Amino acid sequence: MRIPRPRRIVLLVALVATLAVLCCAGSVTAVFFGFYDESNNRSDVNSAFGCGKGGPINPDTKMPSIRQYSAAQIRNAAIIINTGSDLKMPPRAWVIAVATAMQESRLTNLGNLGARNDHDSLGLFQQRPSSGWGTPTQIMDPVYASTKFYEKLKTIAGWETMPLTEAAQRVQVSAYPDAYAKHEPVATQIVNELAHGAAGALGSSVTMVCAAAGQIAASGWTVPVKGAVVGSGFRTPERPTHQGVDLIVARYTPIMAAASGIVSKVKCDEDHQGRQTCDVDGYPGKGGCGWMVEIQSAGNIMTRYCHMVQRPFVKEGQQVTAGEVIGRVGTSGNSSGPHLHFEVHLNDDRSSAGAIDPVPFMKQQGVPLGGEG
Repeated sequence: MRIPRPRRIVLLVALVATLAVLCCAGSVTAVFFGFYDESNNRSDVNSAFGCGKGGPINPDTKMPSIRQYSAAQIRNAAIIINTGSDLKMPPRAWVIAVATAMQESRLTNLGNLGARNDHDSLGLFQQRPSSGWGTPTQIMDPVYASTKFYEKLKTIAGWETMPLTEAAQRVQVSAYPDAYAKHEPVATQIVNELAHGAAGALGSSVTMVCAAAGQIAASGWTVPVKGAVVGSGFRTPERPTHQGVDLIVARYTPIMAAASGIVSKVKCDEDHQGRQTCDVDGYPGKGGCGWMVEIQSAGNIMTRYCHMVQRPFVKEGQQVTAGEVIGRVGTSGNSSGPHLHFEVHLNDDRSSAGAIDPVPFMKQQGVPLGGEG
């Protein structure tokens, strides 16, 4: 089996507490990532320095086990990442490729399974010799199979900003086109751990620079508003029922979808008196979110956007991409001034039980809120 040229993983564990690196337009910061799983538990990953490195993995070294994937499976993920780096594909492509292989083979280089085979599908990506992907021997080479996946992905116009499941489907033409989405969070974690924090790198660039405000990171996430200051936080002692974070920014500032997904709710939220009065400024104690939007994204994550100045620009059932403008900042509902109230919920749970603190969550996606890092 041919593998990319070996590279060493340099572990600086002893310096975790003190090391700072130059990142993000010259600012000095150390970036640390973790990921929430679907059961509302946090899974810590190795500390990441900066915004990733291209092709940092030597597949012959000892591989970690990540979530339900063994060291052998993670080794295949390392080969997929290295191949993408060698082909000068940006880190967003690595996440898409790893998620695709997770769905197709559970990151296992599958041979002929006899009666259990899906036609003549083989290898990490279940590519079919009869469909022109190559000979059986070629497809069983993980580097060859990864190369063919990336070559096809590169021909798809706009793949960098597509929802992951759409980009993967354009390559694979699967009978289950929506199946890839559920793997995006763990694929992001795998790429982030193996490639030294690449989740926070600008997803469309091969230079491994940090994603700036308003840009889409390799994780597929972006900040919902540019230039915001983080105000009232998540479930503070003063506001224990505050289920999100307030991002203070000027009225009419564009609000962007933090991740690709489906708009699940658009409404003028009722105030404490049951009124729907969202086209006027609100006030403290009025109650309600004012004009609001909810978006369901990969990994059963729901984001909520409140206090818009006017009816949102999107409709329920509409598919949106990360960074797409969905409305403008206002102060409708229970609000003391212009800001975006932003929430993140796990397990598609709209209730307070599903809410988590957006600040650490967004940092873990490589797109810290309010420039906080």
